[in-house]
Amino acid sequence: MRFLGPGLITGAADDDPSGIATYSQAGAAYGFGQLWTIIMCLPLMIAVQEACARIGSATSQGLVKVTSRVYSKRVLFFVVALVVIANVINIGADFAAVGAAINLLVPLPIWLLSTIFMLIVLGLEIFIGYHTYAKFLKILSLSLISYVAVALIVTNNWIEVFKATFIPQLEWSSAYWYVIVAVLGTTISPYMFFWQTAEEVEETHYAQEHNRAQRSIKEIRQDTSIGMSISQIGSWFMIITAAVVLHENGVVNIGTAADAARALEPLVAGFPHAGTIAKFLFAMGIIGMGLLGIPVLAGSVAYAVSDAFNWREGLNYKLKEAKQFYGVIIFSTVAGWVITLVGIDPIKSLVFAAVINGLVAVPLIFLIARISRNKDVMGELVGKKLSQTMLTIAFVVMLLCALMLIGTTIFA
Repeated sequence: MRFLGPGLITGAADDDPSGIATYSQAGAAYGFGQLWTIIMCLPLMIAVQEACARIGSATSQGLVKVTSRVYSKRVLFFVVALVVIANVINIGADFAAVGAAINLLVPLPIWLLSTIFMLIVLGLEIFIGYHTYAKFLKILSLSLISYVAVALIVTNNWIEVFKATFIPQLEWSSAYWYVIVAVLGTTISPYMFFWQTAEEVEETHYAQEHNRAQRSIKEIRQDTSIGMSISQIGSWFMIITAAVVLHENGVVNIGTAADAARALEPLVAGFPHAGTIAKFLFAMGIIGMGLLGIPVLAGSVAYAVSDAFNWREGLNYKLKEAKQFYGVIIFSTVAGWVITLVGIDPIKSLVFAAVINGLVAVPLIFLIARISRNKDVMGELVGKKLSQTMLTIAFVVMLLCALMLIGTTIFA
């Protein structure tokens, strides 16, 4: 555990409410049919995040600041605009989902619950500090293990599961590719790129301030590989659970938080009030991952904007020491919360947010690949042939899936 840090936190934050909803919808709608996306995404996810971590370690600068060294201001502000738009939409969807999840247990208006949750998140991130309370939030995220338990309890046909995991099942329909792009977008998400790069910079600064050795490239790669693998194992079991419990029982569309919570009922079958217990488990999972994921989303926006305008940045600073940085966190968090006041469908908005992430990730991966192999920027940590190849594959896969979504929407 000594070297686990930004990679593990980023991987855990990847299974945010948007991820839970998207993987559950994939399993409900297509059964085991989209399990192959997990095995395809894992190496691509590791490659992209490893490149981001390497950029942060090599340059001691965030992704936006590095971009400003290599490209014009037009490219710089295009990158910042992409991450701001995608993250604010994602934050709004996450707030709506958390409000709907809490509403399963506390019969108050979703907008009111979302508002209370928003104030709690801001208070924790600004006055306690994300790094301090994230250690405790990992405990809440353990509720996601319930998906693993349910899958092991109710799944009998593991041959079919592994077959679907390694053999793609494709369909020519806009609905199918909409979910595929959503799965890719919630797995290889833009906010993860900016967050892990920035956190590697903070790790470097922390090591320098405390006269410690900087994290080696080996430790960075191990941290990233373990964090992304844990994230994808959880995602794999979410799809399996939804496929067995929902899809095989005729529930192919998750319309409410209660529908998603039903996937956990087999875990507590036979207990009095099993449905209530399942709702509690689901709500705790959403709340825990919301507390973990929303600050990461808002933080990555703050890092991107602060880099663009050369503001002091970092969660290690107090509010009065980095007012502009925390101002962006407050703005993006409140802007996301405002989206919930429109009365959007929480589950559909989560999947929509994942699709937006999938589309936005395409140009960002291209940018990361270009920076990663730039020797003038990266020095000794320039991307080797394997890294360059995997980043190219990640870009091509994300681009092709986006084009398939566009094509099937227009012509199917």
